[in-house]
Amino acid sequence: MTTFFPLTASPACARRIGRTRAIAALARSAALCLGLAALATPVRAAPEIQHWTAPTGARVHFVESRALPLVDIQIDFAAGSALDPADKAGLAGMTQALLDAGAGGLDEQTIAERKADLGIEVRGGADDDRASLSLRSLSSSAELDAAVELVATLLAHPVFPAEVLERERSRAIAGLREALTKPATLAARQFKAALYPAHPYGHDSTPESLAAIQREDLADFHRRHYGANRASVAIVGDLDRATAERIAIRLTEALPATEPAVAPPVPATTAEQVFRIPHPSAQAHILVGQPGMARQDPDYFPLLVGNHVLGGGGFVSRLTREVREKRGFAYSVYSFLSPQQVAGPFQIGLQTRGGQAEEALAVVRATLAAFLAEGPGAEELQAAKDNIVNGFGLRLDSNAKLLDYVAMIGFYRLPLDWLETYPRQVEAVTVEAVRDAWQRRIRPERLVTVIAGGDGDRGEPAPANGAPAAGNAGAGETSAR
Repeated sequence: MTTFFPLTASPACARRIGRTRAIAALARSAALCLGLAALATPVRAAPEIQHWTAPTGARVHFVESRALPLVDIQIDFAAGSALDPADKAGLAGMTQALLDAGAGGLDEQTIAERKADLGIEVRGGADDDRASLSLRSLSSSAELDAAVELVATLLAHPVFPAEVLERERSRAIAGLREALTKPATLAARQFKAALYPAHPYGHDSTPESLAAIQREDLADFHRRHYGANRASVAIVGDLDRATAERIAIRLTEALPATEPAVAPPVPATTAEQVFRIPHPSAQAHILVGQPGMARQDPDYFPLLVGNHVLGGGGFVSRLTREVREKRGFAYSVYSFLSPQQVAGPFQIGLQTRGGQAEEALAVVRATLAAFLAEGPGAEELQAAKDNIVNGFGLRLDSNAKLLDYVAMIGFYRLPLDWLETYPRQVEAVTVEAVRDAWQRRIRPERLVTVIAGGDGDRGEPAPANGAPAAGNAGAGETSAR
């Protein structure tokens, strides 16, 4: 069906469209101007981050930026999926997603209209550690005050309407069932479960766990975890300190009283294991890794720079050279470290034809083993450091990108000068430091390997009921579904 819109709009509609377009245009202009500045100056001074604790108990981090009349705000809570009950995995994400489904006497439609009238962007999400809600608004008092008032209502007084929960839960279950037919999803879920068995980071929603979530569960989760004392507020934009202080109080003053947040336990050490997931796809999805590093890890920079050499540097990385360029096993192969409150995953990943999966995996293991034994070469290391440092300005070339970093610094309680010292910390990394950190932290006897799919390229039917393919599963190997 084709929908036709009138060429003229009502004055109210025109104002809504004008505000929304103004914010989008200003954001594009900011990205262009700051991007050009970053290109002209490879390493620029990091912005000053001001920090205080609001009277409500919320921690606040603020950067004044007068380049454009925009304000970006993010409120993070220690309310991530690591807090999901095992039988109701998905609760944290569902709670966050339904904050704007109805709140403080406003229904879902009215909230959507208020956003449009103000021309604001309200977004959010949840990961293992935190649940977030972010706001982008023009900085003029009328728009900004009204936007903050709306977001404060969403945060403090959500009602989680039963009919909206039913709709969104049905959508989530349908989407998950569709995703579970794909080898990439199966590999990722098995990898996560194997890295974090019996640990909160290993939680993954299922159709059954989503179906078990009731409105009372959402209200209880919000009441227990969305407290001001668990909140970290990041504010970036065209306003002064006094206004930022007032905004932080308004956003958090009506939140429920909660118990202090408790960090997840340190993940247990993994043991070498291989999981094979039958799937009739032609491509095999391969993941290799183990728990890696935390946000405040003392080995953060040696691990970061070393990973750039191994597989995080794109086409100049060792894995790309050995797997793609020399042998043509995969178009893309990568490695990354995802720091979290406690050790997030170290992961190597690639896709390759099922018939050559074993050869490709052998090259990955050999490349990693050589890197662990030798460390990076002096030229490789310098190239990695130059790439990271010279690209640093582009990490801060918009308010939105800067907000991401300020929010991360605030939530994980990193030093206020983290952005300022980042380039110097990278430059200080040596070959010996990389080799030492990687040899201590990434151990072949702890690596978990998941191979999902590829049966369609092996000339043999996929095993039924999760049984291992003939000759494929050996000692320490598991067939998983």
